[in-house]
Amino acid sequence: MNRTTAGPLSALLTVAVAVAVAAALSPPVGASAGRHPRCDQPGPYDLPHTSQPVDLDPADFTTEIDNPYWPMVPGTTWVYAETDPQGTRLRVEVTVTRRTRIIRGIEAVVVHDAVTEHGELVENTFDWYAQDSGGSIWYLGEHTREYENGVVVSSAGSFEYGVDGAQAGIAVPAAPVAGCSYRQEYYDGEAEDRARVLTVRDDIRVRGHKYRDVLTTSDRVPLEPFVLEHKFYARGVGPVLAVEVSPGATREVLLTKTGPTRRR
Repeated sequence: MNRTTAGPLSALLTVAVAVAVAAALSPPVGASAGRHPRCDQPGPYDLPHTSQPVDLDPADFTTEIDNPYWPMVPGTTWVYAETDPQGTRLRVEVTVTRRTRIIRGIEAVVVHDAVTEHGELVENTFDWYAQDSGGSIWYLGEHTREYENGVVVSSAGSFEYGVDGAQAGIAVPAAPVAGCSYRQEYYDGEAEDRARVLTVRDDIRVRGHKYRDVLTTSDRVPLEPFVLEHKFYARGVGPVLAVEVSPGATREVLLTKTGPTRRR
């Protein structure tokens, strides 16, 4: 999620500055801290890094995604507002569908991500997630299309675990610890996002809602070395805020979350 305002602007900037300082004091993404024993996760898999291959056993995975930092209950929809310094305003709607997809034998939940501008579709993506037995959410790929005037102009970023060397990554670790790093996805030259946990103790306010003990990550993409984004995941809710720290000030803020709170 790389996506209007989180309460007063001054409050948002205070949060962004604070996490930027924390990021500056932390080793860069991909450093040895990501492989420190304290970063070990419950379950059968370590946090993956860079292009490191992983051999995922379908028997270790479930579509029951109940990681507290991003519970994906079918029928749940998050609506975000994204703004950039040029004044562009986008509406981002993320829905956990009731569909699944088999990827290298793993049954994955299909999540639909639609981005519109003034009601016109500009990006349409289907993401695939599954949770391992330890509670980590794995990102197994995506099928994405970008549009201009109703016409598909790009499918850049699309990938599927196991196809053409693409590797799965971690969307949310089961046990996030400050300083631990991991890759979120890997497809050479197309999808190489990485993240580092800054803290799990942030208290933030987003559009009047207070969230405590928020998971905050620092996200980078080697393909865009000057881009740095911080993301905030609230327990029981999921992503509530994303702030571009560099080079601009693009923000994506949760407006509403609707849908069931538990599986039936």
